[in-house]
Amino acid sequence: MSKPQVLQMGAYPEWDMPPLEARFGMQRYFEAADKALFLSTFGPQVRAIATRGDLGANAAVIAVCPKLEIIVVNGVGYDAVDLEACRLRGIRVTNTPEVLNGECADLAVGMALALTRGLVGGEAWARSGDWAAQGPYPLQKRFWGQRAGILGLGRIGMEVGKRLAGFGMQISYLARGPKVTPGWQFVADPVELARGVDFLFVTALANASTRHIVSKAVIAALGPEGMLINISRAANVDEAALLEALETGALGSAALDVFEGEPKVNPRFAALKNVLMQPHVGSATFETRKAMGKLVLDNLVAHFDGRPLVTEVVL
Repeated sequence: MSKPQVLQMGAYPEWDMPPLEARFGMQRYFEAADKALFLSTFGPQVRAIATRGDLGANAAVIAVCPKLEIIVVNGVGYDAVDLEACRLRGIRVTNTPEVLNGECADLAVGMALALTRGLVGGEAWARSGDWAAQGPYPLQKRFWGQRAGILGLGRIGMEVGKRLAGFGMQISYLARGPKVTPGWQFVADPVELARGVDFLFVTALANASTRHIVSKAVIAALGPEGMLINISRAANVDEAALLEALETGALGSAALDVFEGEPKVNPRFAALKNVLMQPHVGSATFETRKAMGKLVLDNLVAHFDGRPLVTEVVL
């Protein structure tokens, strides 16, 4: 029996490929010089698409794969997949939740702590000799015991909250409704949430309803002493309003792992001293990426073996 053909949208870590190639015909779209020709050649044979959260699968790609049955996303976010096209054709979608929750939460809290305490600048101060030449590093701000808001209390948001609780923080959150979180305060409005906290962690899924949920009004409510931390998707934040607020001092600071148009980042960010930037590395550890790759494989195998999917997205 011939192997099911899988359209691979982007590169995966080298350790993911041997087990995938043992079971499936992996057609590497991302390596094709003439992508239109590649799709016209292999699209009619494709029964699955293997992609990443940042790449997804748009309607045009889905349309040239008439036998497509499933799209597996290596990543928790699936906003780059045309879900409506999948609904119309009964195409199943999976992602890789749970296994990256802790890593993303670690990064979120780590970025906030690093920016608050000036760890990047302090390391450079000690390394460069400025400590000996100019004296002690300037005083920074306190992190523990402050007020934190979590915008989107899903799996990752909950892990962020658990870590912040360890720092003795007062925690408020926005979600679809109140959750069982003793001592944490539910706030239904994002502006109200931002107004009452010192740190606003954005951990919401990206979709039409959350686009620019961190609006100009939310940023203004967070204020000149506040910090925005985004480890979700760039689309959840009005980036133009964010840049303006950071440049004028209307917002105190921001720690960002995601950007519009990444990996090309607006150069205005790099000019700001009140911004800590990371290259979208929320889940980027060996352990987590291996677990994510295993979920991709497990979902593909389950589908073609006729078994229930491990982590199916409800469309």
